[in-house]
Amino acid sequence: MSAQRFILHVDMDAFYASVEVREQPGLAGRPVIVGGSPRGRGVVSAANYEARRFGVHSAMPTARAMRLCPEAVWLPVRMELYATVSRQIREIFNRYTPLVEPLSLDEAFLDVTASTRLFGTAAEIANAIKKAIRHELSLVASVGIAPNKFIAKIASDLDKPDGFVEVNPKEAQAFLDPLPVSRVWGVGKATGKELDRLGIKRIEQLRQQSEVVLADRFGKFGSHLWRLANGMDDRPVVSDSEAKSISNETTFDSDINNRDTLRAWLLELTEQVCWRLRQHELYGRTVQIKLRFADFSTITRSHTLVEATHQTKQVWQAVLKLFEHAMQTESRSLRLVGVGVSSLKDEAHRPHIQTDMFEQSDDMRQTQLDEVSDAIKSRFGSSGIRRGSGFKQH
Repeated sequence: MSAQRFILHVDMDAFYASVEVREQPGLAGRPVIVGGSPRGRGVVSAANYEARRFGVHSAMPTARAMRLCPEAVWLPVRMELYATVSRQIREIFNRYTPLVEPLSLDEAFLDVTASTRLFGTAAEIANAIKKAIRHELSLVASVGIAPNKFIAKIASDLDKPDGFVEVNPKEAQAFLDPLPVSRVWGVGKATGKELDRLGIKRIEQLRQQSEVVLADRFGKFGSHLWRLANGMDDRPVVSDSEAKSISNETTFDSDINNRDTLRAWLLELTEQVCWRLRQHELYGRTVQIKLRFADFSTITRSHTLVEATHQTKQVWQAVLKLFEHAMQTESRSLRLVGVGVSSLKDEAHRPHIQTDMFEQSDDMRQTQLDEVSDAIKSRFGSSGIRRGSGFKQH
């Protein structure tokens, strides 16, 4: 029996239109349509929920949308702006997992299975992501949580806008059964009509069919339909490219000026980042810290290591040096600190630099220390072990 997975599908609500309303707050509450000119032959790229109440939807010819909602505010597509915001959303995702599979600028799958040991339950992670998107970007996302991608995507679409639907594995079939077969991936108008002729309208009725019968009728696609109707989807979340970075940050309830307290927080974040690197068998060369002061001004500092690593000690040495140097002439309190590692490689692509026997011995000790730390975290959670912030530099 395979281990339980926790998959999130995050879908930004009316993304293009919502970004435009954010940029022009005076449009709030008015129907907004993003797309080609209503006097041309273009199509609607996005419509906010105020416009959707008139029947307007994406891919609709602009002339028809104009007839349905003549009072709408029409705006041209600004793809560069949406791509920039999409990258900012992805940065929020990457705080919690490097396993992010974008489907488009406005939706993505996230596998947070390993992340639950650091950040709490999948529901807590999903809520944290929704909160960060709302507070940092002034946008709204809907999230579905499920044991696989198929169910998570359906779940994210059921309670829009600002939706939050979690489907537990034991409830998955009961969740799917009453839904129309049109919810199954790949069931378009033609397949839907064919299933309707067979008396199959709901997923439960599709599930009750023999896989052999469906395969005879629809070929390999029939087996695909049967598996999904039975809640089976073992496809992994695959990043569109190698993870660019892994980072963690924290915002304090009140500003902090005590250096020892700040070092302790940075060490905590360093351990979280390195734990995530090891969980995904990744190594990084570039270490970065982020410091946000009480007046909201923010600085970042980075350092590139000689060799990629996922050892807590090596990353912590770099973090501490960056922090001490950045704060040499600073007396302001901090409201946020963050630690990140980038220039990531897996073991197969990590260059190895020859070291002497004593360095190799120390390297092995640090690896063993991290393995023990990870084992304790896996059993007792992230609070099961803490290193002193005086973790030595040599």
